[in-house]
Amino acid sequence: MSSSIENPNSSLDLHKEALIIIKENLSIFPASEYSKIADLVKKYLVRNQKNPQDFFNDLKNKNPKASIDYVLLGFSLEHGIGTIPSLRKSFLKFQKAAKAKDPLGEFFLGHCYLDGICTSQDRAKAFSLYSRAAEAGNLSAQNNLGRCYQNGWGTKKNDKNAFELYLRAAEGGNTIAQCSLGWCYQNGCGTTKNMEKGFELYSKAAEAGNINAQNNLGRCYQNGWGTTKNVEKAFEFYSKAAEAGNPSAQNNLGRCYQNGWGTTKNEEKAFTLYLNAAEAGNAIAQSHLGWCYQNGWVVTKNEEKAFELYSKAAEAGYMNAQNNIGWCYQNGCGTTKNMKRGFRHYLRAAEAGNTNAQNNLGWCYQNGWGTKKNEKDLEKAFELYSKAAKAGNTNAQINLGLCYQNGWGTTKNLKKAFPLLNPDTNNLTYQSDIKTSQD
Repeated sequence: MSSSIENPNSSLDLHKEALIIIKENLSIFPASEYSKIADLVKKYLVRNQKNPQDFFNDLKNKNPKASIDYVLLGFSLEHGIGTIPSLRKSFLKFQKAAKAKDPLGEFFLGHCYLDGICTSQDRAKAFSLYSRAAEAGNLSAQNNLGRCYQNGWGTKKNDKNAFELYLRAAEGGNTIAQCSLGWCYQNGCGTTKNMEKGFELYSKAAEAGNINAQNNLGRCYQNGWGTTKNVEKAFEFYSKAAEAGNPSAQNNLGRCYQNGWGTTKNEEKAFTLYLNAAEAGNAIAQSHLGWCYQNGWVVTKNEEKAFELYSKAAEAGYMNAQNNIGWCYQNGCGTTKNMKRGFRHYLRAAEAGNTNAQNNLGWCYQNGWGTKKNEKDLEKAFELYSKAAKAGNTNAQINLGLCYQNGWGTTKNLKKAFPLLNPDTNNLTYQSDIKTSQD
């Protein structure tokens, strides 16, 4: 975070320093956390004995106004710095700044169009505004333009262009872009996969105070991505990011407490962290919390609450929750039993690559649950078990072994069956105990 110049001599100096605080911290805080930048500005004004309302009025009454004054007014109106928040008025100020070709004004206006803030969502306009601001050298706009290319927002999806824009912004010191670039290296998006380079970039951004990078660094240590596996280090970085309010880190820290990864097991702390992250909108934490309510883990069992939380997480795109809803419909857990709906939810999650759902969908095809059974369904079940087993799903591996053992949907092959089946199991029967999964 930026360090401020203390005791400026005039309102003009105050305005300049507020602008520096905003510019520097845009490289650390994502759009969802811009209110934290506003808090830094407010704290700065208090330290320098300036009433925020006077700060805003000085800007408002300034004549003539420079384009950057409109940016400051827009940011103040959006976040209530010395005035009552007004998103509509904020949008109009950013519009004036952008019309004057101010890169920061174009960036903020692009953000309004990207998320539909006080205007209709228009990703093509957002892309155009980010393009102009990025060309003028605005690092935050370069990062967001990369996001547009990566996701196909307002333009054709282009991973290579996304990578190049993240690289440019990251080299300029933008820690959000460093995180994005780390992700690209980690996943081979627009470049050759390089886990070590991903780890290096997360480390750099984390050291600069980026809490998303701290969380990502925790995941690297937890899984041994680009570095030696170290659950104690993972716990340390999750703790740091969680304390700073990162919902994803709070969820990950909850997992550490639940399983004793890098710390002593503490179920109450785990539940509280899931609750905090879920209330902040983290879909994975909502699903974990649903699992807690479904199983009466730390909290009184409440299947209706579990179904509600799974539904919320699934709506946000978390496919494991989609799988869990399928189970709820299949078993009448927290909702009316409906095998066909259960099947549809499994199908949706399976098509998105969720291995638990692929295994459960295979079970449905094999047993005619929620679908009309026909002679080809055993082959479909075999294909789904194969796909999930290849991805490492242990339940699917057992079910695939049983298919080979019994000739279900494939040619009987005991040699292939043997390594897939649990050698300690004396009475091998089909794994019909489909259940919800926390992960």
